[in-house]
Amino acid sequence: MGVEKVKNIESTLLSDNYYILNKVTFDYMMKSGVWVNQMREVYDRGDGAGILLYNREKKTVILTKQFRMPTYLNDNKDGMLVEIAAGMLDKDNPEACIIRETGEETGYCLKKVKKIYEAYSSPGVMTEKMHFFIGEYTDAMKVGEGGGLDSEAEDIEVLEMPFEKAIDMLNNGEIVDTRTIVLLQYAIIHKLLD
Repeated sequence: MGVEKVKNIESTLLSDNYYILNKVTFDYMMKSGVWVNQMREVYDRGDGAGILLYNREKKTVILTKQFRMPTYLNDNKDGMLVEIAAGMLDKDNPEACIIRETGEETGYCLKKVKKIYEAYSSPGVMTEKMHFFIGEYTDAMKVGEGGGLDSEAEDIEVLEMPFEKAIDMLNNGEIVDTRTIVLLQYAIIHKLLD
């Protein structure tokens, strides 16, 4: 067992309007051996899952486009973001979540997906861990329109496009969502659509 580096953790609830925001104070041992008291605001919105849908035969991918208020407030002129299908884990596991979200958002019913990564979204402030998947789709898997759930006020445009166009959008700055960038780069590195 190594030396414990964190002690005296105290958490104070700041907000639980939609997700949970806590003020966390703690003592942290620096590498010099000196203990320092620190404070962080920690946002807990749960974990999520995202997927890149791809079709080898047509050499296409399915992405979504929707309004994202935080991006609108930070230099995204219309607030619209092109991104992978994704969602928050409810009480299900990541695989069940992403199959459900894929159907709700894109209208495609997948039977199997492949998990490729887990990663923290913004570890300086959020507890969220994203589970990254890829999934191969065919036209026969299209069972609905997608677009999200009215009950969640989702207004999602489904975009099926050539993989090369998605890469062009990535390279020219039209795709700026980190989750989407990670999965498109995975597809390039692993030659999913070659």
